[in-house]
Amino acid sequence: MVLFELTTDSVWFPSPEFALREPDGLLAFGGDLSPERLIEAYNHGIFPWYSSEDPILWWSPNPRTIFTAESLHVSRSMKRFLKHTDFQVTLNNAFNEVIKACADVHEQANRGVWIHPEMQAAYNVLHQLGHAHSVEVWHDSQLVGGLYGIGVGNIFCAESMFHTQTNASKAALLIFAQEFFDAGGELIDAQIRNEHTASLGAHDISRQQYLHKLHTQKNTLRTNFWTPTCLKA
Repeated sequence: MVLFELTTDSVWFPSPEFALREPDGLLAFGGDLSPERLIEAYNHGIFPWYSSEDPILWWSPNPRTIFTAESLHVSRSMKRFLKHTDFQVTLNNAFNEVIKACADVHEQANRGVWIHPEMQAAYNVLHQLGHAHSVEVWHDSQLVGGLYGIGVGNIFCAESMFHTQTNASKAALLIFAQEFFDAGGELIDAQIRNEHTASLGAHDISRQQYLHKLHTQKNTLRTNFWTPTCLKA
């Protein structure tokens, strides 16, 4: 198997079919985090994930973990919580704060430092260009949870989420997902399955199936969906 080295004079990527089986999905290294390269990567089912001590590493895992409108699972207790909570949930109101909070929470939990300043700066540029988006959860005017990711047509590629109060990240995902699917969204890409996402209805499909969905999107996401707004008052 071959691990491809990318250069900075082209945003070309090899086919995800060449990704390694071990470690699962590792496809290439090098290149940069320019907006053009990141957009090219997400359009081909590829994303960066690396520590600050490593070169930029590019991944396309198999299988791929996703949420659909049909698979999304909201437990009875969570439905009651969402109905009665005084959390406020917004869309695209505080992208910089959300990505920094995700980085801080991961670091404090010793999950590795991969949302380092270089990544934060690159995704902030994508946000300014209208490609990266955030969901914020507020309590008493304080940011207590949220998530961020990349929109690719009617697919949302979720990158990371955080919470400092119980159920805040679940509220961010579930309330956003319901609005997203109602607006014509086809799937939410969670990348790699874990216990948290599985409990909310995430399931695996093959990389080939994921790429097919990515490249043959049938629905159109509502034009103004990403406009900053309040999803839950």
